[in-house]
Amino acid sequence: MDIKKELDDILNDPLLEISDKEKSLFEIPSDMKKVQGERNQPDHYAQRKVCEDFALYQSGFEQIHRDLKLGKRSLLKTSKTDSMVEGRYYVVDGQLLLLQRIGKYIQAANGLKDGRTRCIIENGTETDILLQTLRKNVMANGYAVSDTQEETEKSLMNSDSVLEGDQETGYIYVLSSLSQEPEIACQKDLYKIGFTTHSVEERIAGAADDPTYLMSPVKIVATYRIINMNSHVLETLLHHVLDAVQMQFSIKDRSGNLCHPKEWYVVPLPVINAIIGKINDGSITNYTYNAQQQCLEQTVVKERSTFNTKGMKILTLNIKKVYFDRIMRGEKTIEYRELKQTTLNKYTYVDEADGKRYLRRYDALRLCVGYHRDRESAIVGVKNILYHKGVVEYHLGRIFEHIGLSK
Repeated sequence: MDIKKELDDILNDPLLEISDKEKSLFEIPSDMKKVQGERNQPDHYAQRKVCEDFALYQSGFEQIHRDLKLGKRSLLKTSKTDSMVEGRYYVVDGQLLLLQRIGKYIQAANGLKDGRTRCIIENGTETDILLQTLRKNVMANGYAVSDTQEETEKSLMNSDSVLEGDQETGYIYVLSSLSQEPEIACQKDLYKIGFTTHSVEERIAGAADDPTYLMSPVKIVATYRIINMNSHVLETLLHHVLDAVQMQFSIKDRSGNLCHPKEWYVVPLPVINAIIGKINDGSITNYTYNAQQQCLEQTVVKERSTFNTKGMKILTLNIKKVYFDRIMRGEKTIEYRELKQTTLNKYTYVDEADGKRYLRRYDALRLCVGYHRDRESAIVGVKNILYHKGVVEYHLGRIFEHIGLSK
């Protein structure tokens, strides 16, 4: 059966009258299944093996872990526009990986550069995974590790930087509990983070009788002096970043009343220092805390749409980055979609008046790169919609809106 010829015969204007026999045409025929089974298979599969010279790389992995915990590095979500770089570290499925080498470049089916790599994994193995396969794995289940950052200062401003006219607005403090209760004493990296307009020493006086401090004495671990900043906003930002690791306690005061103290978080102190430093330089809105890796993760921020599509018929399509970019540059003016059983109702409809099938008409396409929630997209006008040899052609017009990503 030549399914394209059958579709051409059926999908003339009007496209088809529905009958049981014609419906059967949209079942996948045996000859097509045979063709699918005969598609070229890769002649080589990436496999992991023991890395014989792992001793050369072990200290590097250890240093990356230290840098992440100290806040010198952070995790970055990647996209197809990000380059995979030799010598850079990545996290895939929770394991640290070094892209040690990229071999001879070839061109992948999507037009991007591809090639065999040498990747060293922190468990002492290595793989020669294809570069584009590695990219997909990092995008789907991992992160890139950022370049080294300068160590964050332990205070937002030191006394030398305070100028005449500057206003001291308060202090952010970090406390650890001296409680002997097992639930509290055994919890590693448990800190209370709060704000006071007075000295921290005054603020924690009587901590042993205050459920806010878990009815126990506390130790001052760090104090951050706030100059010319809204300290309450700063505190709120810090709490927002760490909301996922806030501990939930229930404790009774001296009168037996049940209290639920807040502002206790499980997070390493260097990460707290890094968060406050990023609040100070204004970059904290680009980061979240990754509790599993115990470090900051840089977020990708999608621009907001401002184009009013009210009254327009919009068809949303996923598209590869290479084709999306060509459309944005005006090099590609037709978007093709194969008409098959699974997309028949998406691109066509049956008119109840005559029982015949017609192409659906759309005013514009919303083109989305990939399948991530935060992804590059565009709204592009449609000038005409045609059908030819089993393929629907969307002839593109004006680009109404382009929504990019920023870090």
